Amino acid sequence: MHLRMDHLDWNQLRAFLETAETGSLSAAARKLGLTQPTLSRQVAAIEQRLGVTLFERVGKAMLLTSTGLDLLEHARTMGSAAEELALVATGRSQAVEGVVSISASDAVAAYLLPRAIHRIRQVAPGIVVEVVSSNALSDLRRRESDIAVRHVSPDQPDLIARLLREATASFYASEAWVAAHGHPRTADEAVAHDFIGADRSGRFLEYLRAHGLPLTLANFPLYSENAVTAWELVRQGLGIGAMMDDIARLTPGVVRVLEALAPVRFPIWLVTHRELRTARRIRVVFDVLAELLTAP
Repeated sequence: MHLRMDHLDWNQLRAFLETAETGSLSAAARKLGLTQPTLSRQVAAIEQRLGVTLFERVGKAMLLTSTGLDLLEHARTMGSAAEELALVATGRSQAVEGVVSISASDAVAAYLLPRAIHRIRQVAPGIVVEVVSSNALSDLRRRESDIAVRHVSPDQPDLIARLLREATASFYASEAWVAAHGHPRTADEAVAHDFIGADRSGRFLEYLRAHGLPLTLANFPLYSENAVTAWELVRQGLGIGAMMDDIARLTPGVVRVLEALAPVRFPIWLVTHRELRTARRIRVVFDVLAELLTAP
């Protein structure tokens, strides 16, 4: 659907944007310093001007319709452009400020992002970073995050994606575990040992079997869907686990095992929305992440 964006009142557009961001009229009104009836009239006015319904009223919550989601992309871009104009007008165009949310898997968020965040704090101390730690694919179109670190190629054509590199993962155990149980190097030797499972549904077991490990459920006395927790179980000597080699190199006291198996290879994608072109804060964070996640 194509919405006519010409001749829109900026106050109405800002009212829509803040209501979409906060999810309620009262919260948006407080943020903008308006009364709730005034804000409600502005939201109703932009709906009337465009001839569409932008929100579904569910109790006190304001939920975006599909048309509202379409408009949100444009409103964010216009809001960022207005913010940039204001910075230039006041001589603060180099003062990069605002919140940038980064979505990454729990292991990447815990072990690889901190170095990048240190750099962000150095180059742009005015940026507030929110880390969204999730193994699910955050939907950037719905603004669950501004930037996502992904291990699969994004399929949304309206996103900006950069393939940083191909990473690898291998199997590891703690030094204490190896001292107690020996050092298994081959797939056949693996069947006598305990592994840390990622799920009880059997998907992880099937994946390991496809990778050449003839394991059964008996090899999994422990499970954790949280990779940080699973890695800590490995580090404390409770079994063999898989981990990204970049992270393993940062972890003292662990040893690579099952070296006869080829490492698992997977891509690292950095993905954001088209606001990257207009929002300086997102560009700064994107460039820092691209630099530091490209180098293993």
